[in-house]
Amino acid sequence: MTPFAQRLADQIATSGPMPLAQYMGEANGHYYATRDPLGARGDFTTAPEISQMFGELIGLWLADIWVRGDRPPVRYVELGPGRGTLASDALRAMKKVGLEPPVHFIETSPVLRAAQAESVPHAEWHIDLVGVPDDAALLIVANEFFDALPIRQFVRTEAGWCERLVDCRDGRFRAVTGDRAFDQIVPQHLRDAPEGSVFETSPAGIAVMRQLAARLHEQGGVGLIADYGYRGPAIGETLQAVRSHEYADPFADPGEQDLTAHVDFATLAAEAATEDLETYGPVEQGPFLEALGIGPRAAALAAAAPAHAEDVDIAMRRLTGPDTMGHLFKMLAIAAPGAPEPAGF
Repeated sequence: MTPFAQRLADQIATSGPMPLAQYMGEANGHYYATRDPLGARGDFTTAPEISQMFGELIGLWLADIWVRGDRPPVRYVELGPGRGTLASDALRAMKKVGLEPPVHFIETSPVLRAAQAESVPHAEWHIDLVGVPDDAALLIVANEFFDALPIRQFVRTEAGWCERLVDCRDGRFRAVTGDRAFDQIVPQHLRDAPEGSVFETSPAGIAVMRQLAARLHEQGGVGLIADYGYRGPAIGETLQAVRSHEYADPFADPGEQDLTAHVDFATLAAEAATEDLETYGPVEQGPFLEALGIGPRAAALAAAAPAHAEDVDIAMRRLTGPDTMGHLFKMLAIAAPGAPEPAGF
């Protein structure tokens, strides 16, 4: 075992099996704090790393709302900004229409903060939203952020809906089912699912959305959440691990691979609505980017650099294709009361 995995094993030996949410939170906390996971030499590649077009279109999406909203003072806030690639591309596009907002990154990883400082040197960093000033409207972006937040899983058993825990025996981590029922956590219309069914929820994701919604309600602005997911609540298990661009066992080598789960967009939208925010979507990423003009942008890039035209086309198809990211990934927009209706929805 790695020292980190041994520490988890020792916790379990002392206190008993831990909730899946605790396991996922601690494993991802160590994973992101100790490496840059992105790119060919990492474990996965996100949309901004595939092509500049993704960040540019999001930047123009934000700028369009800002212009139609009479150009108020704003701050750009990104949650989990990776290497800062999306922000760099978005800010470059915004600048072309006169929008140059202060930049705030919500990031805890020292490794990724260093990479972000290379891409966006003038950014300010925070561990959460509390540190972001409340003196202006917010333009919020969260790309592949919510999927990495810890989830709880509940399994339908003879005794009811019991929480999935993580145990460690003979040096191997494995999922086990607790003996305490939590039926009240499972939505009423799902409680009669067959034995063995799994229900997932992300209290951490709900808490973050509540914070975002409260800030937008108070200060104005919009938020865009881009991630892979579904309209829930629903029955189904989506926990997965990725290592070296391949799927892996989520319970092998904790802290050495990326753990994620599909995002329940309907639940996030419902939380935003409790703050009287307008919600739009979710819509699939492919149609969203096409509505924003990825086709003409790709044509312009190809014309400017004919030697790279094929690469541009491959990137566009990867971002928008129904058999790639275009279908699985979704876009959800949340907007303060009175904000202009966003494009693409």
